[in-house]
Formats: sequence, structure tokens, C-alpha cells
Amino acid sequence: MNTRNLTLADFEATITESPVVLVDFWASWCGPCRAFAPVFERSAAAHPDVVHAKVDTQAEQQLSALLGIQSIPTVMAFREGVLVYSQAGAMPPAALEDLIGQVQGLDMAQVRATIAERQAAAAQA
Repeated sequence: MNTRNLTLADFEATITESPVVLVDFWASWCGPCRAFAPVFERSAAAHPDVVHAKVDTQAEQQLSALLGIQSIPTVMAFREGVLVYSQAGAMPPAALEDLIGQVQGLDMAQVRATIAERQAAAAQA
């Protein structure tokens, strides 16, 4: 599977309708972004079950701002619509492979329970 470009218009639908989504936030002027692009492309080819998406931060400034992107490249991972990973910096292939394995191995019932506990604690504070 190739990577797909995301915009503000299709971002939410993509992350909620796909079990696992990796998003690479990048810009054409960014050297580390250009260096990371082939790694991300090879991962997309190796993992057709995982949506590999890219957001051009120059073209999608509003989306980037809404998601708090301050540094690029930034990789975000979503599982069943839940943000489970977000980190700036290019990743070597082995680290990206490890991330995919960890995201796929998450117990989403436990993740949702932890989120609910934190929200309840925040509401009481």
C-alpha cells in the first residue's frame, strides 16, 4: 500500500475508520523529513494492513496547529481512533518497525480504561 496524503477534511475519518494509522507530518523544505520519507514508504509497502499517511504541514497549517505540531518530522500513531504515540524526529527503520508492533499489540480495552480514569480524575480536580 502506498502512503496517502491527509487533509483537514479527511483526517478524522481516516483515523477513526482504520484500525492502525501512522501519520508523518512533514514539509518539502525539511531535510530530515526528506531523509525519513523512504523509510516511511518502505514501511507502507511492508505493512499493507497499516494506513501510512502524510500531512504536508505547509499545505495543512490549520490541521498541524490543531494537533500541536511544533517540530517536523513528527510521527503520530492512532489505534482505533485513539492517539497512542506522538514524537518529533526521524525514525530509523528498526524503530518504526518496533512502533508498529507495539501499536498493534496494545490492549485497547486497557488503553480506554486508563483514558477514562484520567478524565475522571481531571474532572474531580
